[in-house]
Amino acid sequence: MSEQSLDADLCVTDCERCPALAASRSRIVNGVGPADADLVFVGEAPGANEDSEGEPFVGRSGTVLDDALRDAGLARADVRITNCVRCRPPDNRDPKADELANCRGYLAEELARVDPELVVTLGKVPSQHLLDRSVAVTTENGELFDARVGDTSVRLLVCLHPAATLYDRSQADAFEETIGRAAELAGLADGSAGGQSSLGDY
Repeated sequence: MSEQSLDADLCVTDCERCPALAASRSRIVNGVGPADADLVFVGEAPGANEDSEGEPFVGRSGTVLDDALRDAGLARADVRITNCVRCRPPDNRDPKADELANCRGYLAEELARVDPELVVTLGKVPSQHLLDRSVAVTTENGELFDARVGDTSVRLLVCLHPAATLYDRSQADAFEETIGRAAELAGLADGSAGGQSSLGDY
């Protein structure tokens, strides 16, 4: 397997491209969820809980996301959840530009093979990374864009990070509304007639 390739389970099994991350991680945290998911959530990087358990969004932020998915009529098992960077940065710092670049090929291949109806970026780092520009997440939350990741074109919905609702409860409604909109755009909301049916409203 080449260093920029995923195995059959969409997993990176070994990578040393970022020496600082390889030294600090306890494991590589790959995406979870169906390999043909209509809805993919992309976070920034694993934190301490994710590094320990080997799954994205399993700490307090994960609980917020799970609750919002449930309110939108979805279960965690219905969607795919992954990160821009698959190894925990030391002290939970933001991933550096070269670390994002080193891991981008994995994310591009994952999105190409999953081929979702919609990609949702959770927070500033993944939004800026995939849109390749500065993003004001609080004002662009809920906005839909076309993006290119590698050779793949995706429909991308900018979303607040679930942690934002933990620090500022006034963000909770906006976050939950965007998760609900994501379910509709992906054709997964209760009463939805299919993935393309709701596009005329947006």
